[in-house]
Amino acid sequence: MDGKPHVTVAAIIERDNRFLMVEEQSADGEVINQPAGHLENGETVIAAVKREMLEETTWTFEPDAIVGIHLWRHPITTASFLRISFSGRCLRHDPNRTLDTGILRTLWLSKEELAAQQSRLRSPLVLRCIDDYLDGERYPLGLLKSLIDTKTAFSATNITSQ
Repeated sequence: MDGKPHVTVAAIIERDNRFLMVEEQSADGEVINQPAGHLENGETVIAAVKREMLEETTWTFEPDAIVGIHLWRHPITTASFLRISFSGRCLRHDPNRTLDTGILRTLWLSKEELAAQQSRLRSPLVLRCIDDYLDGERYPLGLLKSLIDTKTAFSATNITSQ
């Protein structure tokens, strides 16, 4: 490992006091996480969260705010992650699309249900992002600036970016 943090994105979607989560297969077994993943080369951060949300839940996601930017270091592997979490809403569901490799299913869970399963959470960032969201932390999307030429940059999907 070269010591550089991995840039990841996560989507926080609340409906009726429940949060859209994914159950996924990881090196540590089956874990629960927000729809989340890594920023890919040539991709804007907003395009990344839209892509990850679609791939992991089959929902089209429209972010409306940044909830937080967290730096976390895995205590065993010492890998570092810089996670940008977004709040937003689900626009459309595509029932014909399959979930991304490794995603077992989607779940709607309350904060209490998540807290009761802390040992199954992918990382402490899962609850931290929800706590920040529930505490009302919101920052404008305009905080993110990108100098990537998205017209010529590599794109894994047809998702538009800001």
